[in-house]
Amino acid sequence: MHLRIVQRRLPFIQNNLIRTYKYQSKVFGYNAELKTHGNTEEIVNSLRDYNQARQANPHAALLIDAYRKHGHRLAKIDPLEINISTSIPELDAHMFTVDFNVTNENDVRSLFGGLSRQQSIPKTKDDLIRQLDEIYCQSISLECEHIESDIERLWIARRFEQLRTSETISDDVQQRIIEQMRRCEAFDQFLQAKFPTLKRYSGEGAEGMMAFFDLAFKHSAQLNIDNVVVCMPHRGRNNLLVCLLNYPAATMFRKIKGKREFPNDVKSTGDVLSHLYTTTDLIYDGKNVHVSLIPNPSHLEANNPVAVGKTRACQLSLKDGHYANAENASRHGDKALCIQVHGDASFAGQGIIPETFQLSNLPNYSVGGSIHLVTNNQIGYTTPQHLARSSRYCTDFAKVVNCPIIHVNGQCPAEIAQAAQLASEYRDLFRKDIVVDLVCFRKHGHNELDDPTFTQPSMYKKVQEHYKQESPLDEGLNERIRLFRNTLEEQFSIADKYQPKAPHLERQWSGFIQAKSVRTQWNTGLSENLLKYIGAKSVDVPEDFHVHSTIARSHVQKRQQRIEAGNGLDWSTAEALAFGSLLLQGFNIRISGQDVGRGTFSQRHGMLVNQKTDDVYIPLNALDAKQGFFEICNSILSEEAVLGFDYGFSIHDPKNLVIWEAQFGDFFNGAQIIIDTYVSGGELKFLTQSGIVMLLPHGMDGAGPEHSSCHLERFLQMTDSKENGIDGDDINMQIVNPTTPAQYFHLLRRQMIRNFRKPLIVAGPKILLRHPDCVSTLTDMADGTNFLPVFSDTMSKTKLNPEKIKRLLFTSGKHYYTLNEERDKRKRDDIAIIRLEELCPFPADELRQEIKKYKNAKDFIWCQEEHRNQGAWVFIRPRFENIVGIHLNYAGREVLGTPAVAIGEVHQQECAQILKLAFD
Repeated sequence: MHLRIVQRRLPFIQNNLIRTYKYQSKVFGYNAELKTHGNTEEIVNSLRDYNQARQANPHAALLIDAYRKHGHRLAKIDPLEINISTSIPELDAHMFTVDFNVTNENDVRSLFGGLSRQQSIPKTKDDLIRQLDEIYCQSISLECEHIESDIERLWIARRFEQLRTSETISDDVQQRIIEQMRRCEAFDQFLQAKFPTLKRYSGEGAEGMMAFFDLAFKHSAQLNIDNVVVCMPHRGRNNLLVCLLNYPAATMFRKIKGKREFPNDVKSTGDVLSHLYTTTDLIYDGKNVHVSLIPNPSHLEANNPVAVGKTRACQLSLKDGHYANAENASRHGDKALCIQVHGDASFAGQGIIPETFQLSNLPNYSVGGSIHLVTNNQIGYTTPQHLARSSRYCTDFAKVVNCPIIHVNGQCPAEIAQAAQLASEYRDLFRKDIVVDLVCFRKHGHNELDDPTFTQPSMYKKVQEHYKQESPLDEGLNERIRLFRNTLEEQFSIADKYQPKAPHLERQWSGFIQAKSVRTQWNTGLSENLLKYIGAKSVDVPEDFHVHSTIARSHVQKRQQRIEAGNGLDWSTAEALAFGSLLLQGFNIRISGQDVGRGTFSQRHGMLVNQKTDDVYIPLNALDAKQGFFEICNSILSEEAVLGFDYGFSIHDPKNLVIWEAQFGDFFNGAQIIIDTYVSGGELKFLTQSGIVMLLPHGMDGAGPEHSSCHLERFLQMTDSKENGIDGDDINMQIVNPTTPAQYFHLLRRQMIRNFRKPLIVAGPKILLRHPDCVSTLTDMADGTNFLPVFSDTMSKTKLNPEKIKRLLFTSGKHYYTLNEERDKRKRDDIAIIRLEELCPFPADELRQEIKKYKNAKDFIWCQEEHRNQGAWVFIRPRFENIVGIHLNYAGREVLGTPAVAIGEVHQQECAQILKLAFD
């Protein structure tokens, strides 16, 4: 950048820095002393000096730039020395002319961060090349030239150069690192001796990760970070749990022996050894940091957005950064940190990685920067690197969001320490993501029972040679490792009798219970005066706020009129009443998804936009000074990462109502991994309760295959509802298809006032959002009212006499309105229509009570708008027969291989056929 351009930009740069980096960065060394690397003015001055020096010394600048850009390609970061280059044309010394006839040696110091004040400047081109080679081409290197910000790029390059040349890692720290690596190795050796046939996914060959964790946690404690949330795949996970995170080894040994990892009195299926998790407090130099290693599914990288979401929820609880108020103002990320651990093949191959990176700098999803550690085995399962990706490095996806990338040899303690320090410092200063690529290897194959020489013979010759070179240990370290082995032996001896503890329902979850095997009813109604207050406030804006004229007329004024009248309340009004009431009770609400602020169907308008300034106003955040926080999050066009994030947010604190809304119901397809591994089975596997709500717009409205069905059949299939027994609150998921705004109101409130949490899947409305008959009154939501799993037949214009009813039509969802309209049209007074508002848990008792009203009914029909192999039919049929005791006939579309047809005429023919089957 030319000096004149810099001078023009300096006011902007400085203002931006002052706005973004309010506080001086606290950066520390391994002696636990906090240092200050300069305030915003010093950073800007450094950039000015740098650009002046570039003009005065262009040849030296080109050489330094070349090493900053290409030095990593010559770095000796592969411990097996397989993938190492010795020369590249971009760093050929003959390409550079360097003139050192400088009158001001500070110019060279300004260009090059690798010189302390005590060091003399290089006298020749060869001297400079030797220094640059020592910095960038040894066992650690840096990629930063892709970073767009001049300030960030210059800062991290100069800081890296300082660490490499001017700061040393103490012997104590190096010994601490070696001890962590040796403990990791000793643990694997112990497991190998006791359980030789176990697939343990060991840390052998990647022991350096343990040192990195220890240093990262230590840095966090020194920076007064309260919570660190870690996500991690299977490789080395057990090592981290036992060696560093205080997980009881006896519990792990029980698990390996086939016993439960949780007490017998909790309902849980548990999960496999490599998915165990924990939460603990660690103390470094007298400072405490709470570390949570979240549960891990086998679907690689699926836990990463979950960890980020949980971290964001921690920040809400701690009033950190974006959630801080005037009394406790802080930078976002001061109090909670996310450490994301990846594998090399999955980091390059899984689409959830770029999705999660795209969340990293967004206002409603940022956590103030994550530290990423890639445990780079240099191989997939058996797939070599050149077949695992098209890019040079497995970490190249991170460049999309300008992440600096540190490549480090996983067998080099001092360099691992430098990587951990630089990552912590950068994240603390800039509050952005940074990646550490820990290049290592696997001692064994994908697991300990594999023979990797089948597919990688040359690589594993190198591995075997590596393990022939043992470095001696000093006596003190030998003694500490011996004591560690003794502790493992003691834990092994008590494993069979050891009683594990349940890690759930502690801290913020204390007072909550696991749901019982009976169904409970909750009073979710409120006083009408309170509802009127909330309704009026939900569209109240400041006097100088300019609402769009259409919204003012069709949304604001109409809601005010309906609230005042107490009737005609539509879906969005009921939702606002539920939200407002929960906020007043102190709950926080987060609704997330594509276009949720306005709503896909322009129905919500929870956030209003000033037509003159583009400012956004959320009326429900202005109800009361002590209310909860309402966060509306228009997400990126992603399902898997966003739903994973929101699930992670939901598991942190039961005070948070978290809603993920799909643009259309079937868009959840993109998030199926999160649903399968976390939403449907998270509590059974991990004892992790979640009250997440999934709103899935559903309805066969002629929109074609991809915008019609939310695939209720898939969710119903994933439940643990009984076909021949009575369901309780302890089912794994609730699945509902409500037909009135009041029912939706009660569902949202029930979700939070109960003393347990369960995921709620809502087949949401599309045409019902504005259907003239789909309205409720304030009386429907008044004190003493509640959600009704089964709805009686109350809407027919034809007066119904239960004695005359010959046929009962059972249905669910918006199809009821079609059936009711057709019945009125035909003036059929011999047919009653019963709505199943809740499908799971299956409301058998309520159905029996409803059917008793119609003693002369002989014909029982299930009528649905979905195809026969879809919707609720396959689920409800055996339950009606086995539990309710009636045989159902079917009226609906026939089987089809897609959710819906895309030919308008055929769609209308199907609709007519359904009504014919139901009424003729």
